[in-house]
Amino acid sequence: MLTKMPGQVAIQDDLVIGRAGDRDLHGDLFLPPTDDGNRPGLLLIHGGAWWAGDRKQLRGYAIQMARFGFVCLCTEYRLSGEARWPAQIHDVKAALRWFRSKAPELNMDPQRIAVSGNSAGAHLALMLAATPNAPVFEGEGGNPGVETSVSTVVAIYPPTLLRKDNVDGAVAALLGSEASREVEDGASPITYVHSKFPPTLLVHGNQDTTVPVNASINLYQALTKTGAQAELHIYEGAPHAFDAVPDFGRQVIDIMALFLDRKLVNPRTIEPPATR
Repeated sequence: MLTKMPGQVAIQDDLVIGRAGDRDLHGDLFLPPTDDGNRPGLLLIHGGAWWAGDRKQLRGYAIQMARFGFVCLCTEYRLSGEARWPAQIHDVKAALRWFRSKAPELNMDPQRIAVSGNSAGAHLALMLAATPNAPVFEGEGGNPGVETSVSTVVAIYPPTLLRKDNVDGAVAALLGSEASREVEDGASPITYVHSKFPPTLLVHGNQDTTVPVNASINLYQALTKTGAQAELHIYEGAPHAFDAVPDFGRQVIDIMALFLDRKLVNPRTIEPPATR
């Protein structure tokens, strides 16, 4: 089982990791205290309703997960005020391609990369997991020959079915007010559910009025119905972004670490206790 490592996490800020349209795409890298080889990777994607927020929001997550031995990358992406969908998924795919391409020099296993996100970032994390074979679009960053599959995904209070009238108008700003139902469905993680979907951890509060808890419940039920591996944690009385409270944030990190250990680092099933 994963244990936290003593020592300092090395941080490299403001790295250019690709292109976002006609500008540079930036990320912050977090390296574990020890330089062991074949380390797992974790790409972290911030929230903010697709129109606000920045990669610094998940700095605490990255530092703590690096202490568990993960090479972590917090990435930015173009917000909806700068570019409409699908620019955002193009940008996080570009970040993932850069991350995987750097695996040898980061002592990271390119086949053991997870993705995690909160809120809008959780939506993008799920879409990244759902669309590993999507084509590289013109202007979509660099490293076009590098694959964009992930081995596991963690989604914390994610929007899973996008409709223009939900998330307080943020979806309309992302997709455009004229977006068709086909476009809405194409941007919705629940559309892509299948039996081989990467193992998925969902975390939500049942008093979330921004993204109601049914978003995670419905995705969990859809995934498990197909036989995909999914785990759901619901916090009673918790609103949106409840993990900003330190006690809850630390617990969510511990849940993430245990899930990623079981599904990515040291894959195993839960054995029933021996009977007497």
